Amino acid sequence: MNLTHAPLRAATGAFILNSGLGKLSADEETAAQLHGFASTAYPAVQGMKPTTFVKALAYGEIALGGALLLPKVPSAVAGTALAAFGGSMLGLYLQAPGLRQPGSLKPTEAGTPIAKDVWLLGAGTTLALQGIFNGTRRAAKKAAKKVGSATESAHDALPI
Repeated sequence: MNLTHAPLRAATGAFILNSGLGKLSADEETAAQLHGFASTAYPAVQGMKPTTFVKALAYGEIALGGALLLPKVPSAVAGTALAAFGGSMLGLYLQAPGLRQPGSLKPTEAGTPIAKDVWLLGAGTTLALQGIFNGTRRAAKKAAKKVGSATESAHDALPI
């Protein structure tokens, strides 16, 4: 993990981990509300029991939050997962009724808490791209060093 990613990963990871831990103790009414809300945007969720859905969501958020907080998880991996999660939240915002003003992307008062999750998509995409590009750059430098040392070794082996 790049040290410059630490603040972003810590902030998003702690927030998402806390959200997931809170969902583990969701009562049946809360589970039904969350399930109903998600079902409007994602019909595949309709077949799940509300309590099963909320537990799966909780475990997913805990795993994502943990991945962001663990420095051993590469930023490209953690960022890709965060971008996917943020994208699913924006999908919910775009598809669920009552979250946007008619004919607009502007949120209603009810839509603002989900519309603001656009930062998850942005943060995840940034982490993923920086992780990928930094990894590519490191690999290129490593390969260049190998080629350079192989060239030096071959040059040293030539009779003068």
